[in-house]
Amino acid sequence: MTTVATNRFRELLAAPEVLVMPGAYDALSARMIEKAGFHALTAGGLAGIAGMLAEPDIGQSNMRDYADHYARVCGAVSIPVMVDGDTGFGDVNNVRHMVRAFEAAGAAGFFINDQIFPQRCGYLPGKQIIPVEDMLAKIKAAVDARRDESLVIGARTDAALVSGLNEAIDRSCLFVEAGADIAKPQCVDRPEDIARVVREVPGPHITTLSQAAGAHKLDIADLTALGVAAISLPSVTLFTAMAAMKNNLATLKRENALGAVAASLLPLDEYYELTGLDALLAREKEYQEAARKLTAKPGRKKSA
Repeated sequence: MTTVATNRFRELLAAPEVLVMPGAYDALSARMIEKAGFHALTAGGLAGIAGMLAEPDIGQSNMRDYADHYARVCGAVSIPVMVDGDTGFGDVNNVRHMVRAFEAAGAAGFFINDQIFPQRCGYLPGKQIIPVEDMLAKIKAAVDARRDESLVIGARTDAALVSGLNEAIDRSCLFVEAGADIAKPQCVDRPEDIARVVREVPGPHITTLSQAAGAHKLDIADLTALGVAAISLPSVTLFTAMAAMKNNLATLKRENALGAVAASLLPLDEYYELTGLDALLAREKEYQEAARKLTAKPGRKKSA
């Protein structure tokens, strides 16, 4: 069994053009990414935890919360969605449940990482990684659990900041041998190191571009030149929205007048167009008309 989303995601990763995937923090931001013309998006842990709990990403949520969250994101768009599975939320049996739940949610692919459970966001200090054999077992469990053979299984290692780039590359290569479709070292930001990963780790490389963390502020053109297959911007919509809300709310509080921020607000008609109001109203009318025709059908007997 395969789905349109998983097949399409594999096609995009194999295409010669670099796939740029902004990150969504909820269903509406996902819809806006699609509306802007992007061909795929990502939904990650940091943005998800921010939207669900208004807390930093230090592993405090659970698989079912994520599956529900991702289902809403995937349900809002028709483009492929790559999601974050943290550590797989436990051992190999937990990984199996996660794969089935994320498939049901509509994800086109996911990453799991080799941190201990609970994990910490990749750019936070204090990370610890599990033995590589334990991670390989999780990958094999994920491969066996997927019902959709086109579902993209990604494996990520945090070894680069724990034990060095060599260890991270060695682990990534083993991840691919174990059955992962994509493997990557997390927090590898220097151009020469990214080029080495692209060269030495089999399969397409999805790199993370975050302007909120990391010392090397590369841009899309820089990463394209390094030969990556796709670029994930996991927090771009979250931080864009936060900055706009912060500025507008401060202005509103200071000026005590809606007119002070009115020019920067999205027009209501555009919001209704984005959220599909006309289609919903048309559907209501269609079903109501069908119901009226049924009750008005000639010769229909009414109850005594």
